[in-house]
Amino acid sequence: MNRRVPAGAAILGARDLSDGPEPADRFVDSAHRILAELVDGGAALGWVEPPSRDEVAELVGHVFAAVRAGDGALRAACLDRELVGWGYWLRHTRPTHRPHADLEKLAVAAAAHGRGVGRALAAALIADARETGIEVLTLDARGDNTAALRLYRSLGFTEYGRLPDFVAVGEHRYDKVFCMLDLRRQT
Repeated sequence: MNRRVPAGAAILGARDLSDGPEPADRFVDSAHRILAELVDGGAALGWVEPPSRDEVAELVGHVFAAVRAGDGALRAACLDRELVGWGYWLRHTRPTHRPHADLEKLAVAAAAHGRGVGRALAAALIADARETGIEVLTLDARGDNTAALRLYRSLGFTEYGRLPDFVAVGEHRYDKVFCMLDLRRQT
C-alpha cells in the first residue's frame, strides 16, 4: 500500500491535536470549516446542510473519547500548519462485531483535492486499524462519490453490497455502497 505523504504535509494523530484529554479548539474550528465548506458544495459526508460548529465539536469529542478508550483512530493532515483533511474509524460496539471497525468519515478541503491528502489519511487509518488488531475495516459511500470509491478500491477495499436509491438529498436519490478491507488476509 502506498503510504506516501504529500510534499509539505504532516499526518497527525489524535494526541497531536489535543489539549490534554480533549480536542483543541483550533482543531474543532478547522474541522468544522472543512466539513461546512464541503457539505455546502454538495459533498457526500452525511449532512444535507452544513453542520454547526457545536455539532462538529460533539462529533470530534466522541471520536477523541473512542480513541482514548482504544476503540477508534483519528488522523489529520496539515499542509503548511493548516488543517486540510481529517478522518477517523470507530470500532463496532456490538459485542459480536468488536474485532471490526468502520471508517466513518474522511474529509479533505476542496483546495487540497488531488494532492494525495485523502490517500495519505486513508493509508494512515488503515495502518492504525491493522496495528490495533482490527480484522475487517468497513465503510460506506454515496454511489455518486466516484473519486472516493476509486480511492478506496485502490487501497484494497472491495464492494460487498449496495442499497439502490437509499440516500435521499432533497428530490435526488443515490445508492449507498458498502465496502470492506479484510485485514486478516494482508500482512
